[in-house]
Amino acid sequence: MTTTVPIPEGWPTTEERARAVQDELRTRLVLDEPGPPPGTGHVTGVDVAYDDARDVVAAAAVVLDAASLAVVAEATAVGRISFPYVPGLLAFREVPTVLAALAALPVPPGLVVCDGYGLAHPRRFGLAAHLGVLTGLPVIGVAKNPFTFTHEAPAAPRGSASPLLADGEEVGRALRTRDGVKPVYVSVGHRVSLDNACAHTLALTPAHRLPETTRRADARCRAALREATRTD
Repeated sequence: MTTTVPIPEGWPTTEERARAVQDELRTRLVLDEPGPPPGTGHVTGVDVAYDDARDVVAAAAVVLDAASLAVVAEATAVGRISFPYVPGLLAFREVPTVLAALAALPVPPGLVVCDGYGLAHPRRFGLAAHLGVLTGLPVIGVAKNPFTFTHEAPAAPRGSASPLLADGEEVGRALRTRDGVKPVYVSVGHRVSLDNACAHTLALTPAHRLPETTRRADARCRAALREATRTD
């Protein structure tokens, strides 16, 4: 099922307003909860795909059984791009359609895994934090590439990690999910500890560098975008 999403009324249209919204929402972050144990309940991947030329964004939410990693449910949403591309404010392009996809799921999402950042963000409020505050769900970010933070290379074996540092503060971890393969970048979004976020990431990567949640959601949102922009 695909939901069509309008740009929400009152959605920020300027960088100044978007940063003010980040500042306000950041005060609501919950960072002192451990989050659900890995391998239990549901875990949901969310991702988006864009066609800037056609002003279309598609989001997908794919629910997996955390123990077996089998797909339980999925939903997609398509809408107009709701904010220009500005580094550090990408959540404002993605949140409306991602929220709609999550809302359309027929089952509870459990832990949500974003292809992006939470606290490992210049303003300590990336997509994973933004979604967590707006939904109240436990959310983590697992990104493919580092942002602006320094880190040492983790040791080669799977499970090795090194801190992402911002002014001496650990805001996330570079985590090796495959022996000798480039790490992923894990950060807390909302209602999950960093240790637990890393444990979930390892549980979701039994065979590949990226979490199964991300792989499934990426494929599904790309398919939804193709369907939405098909001209035949």
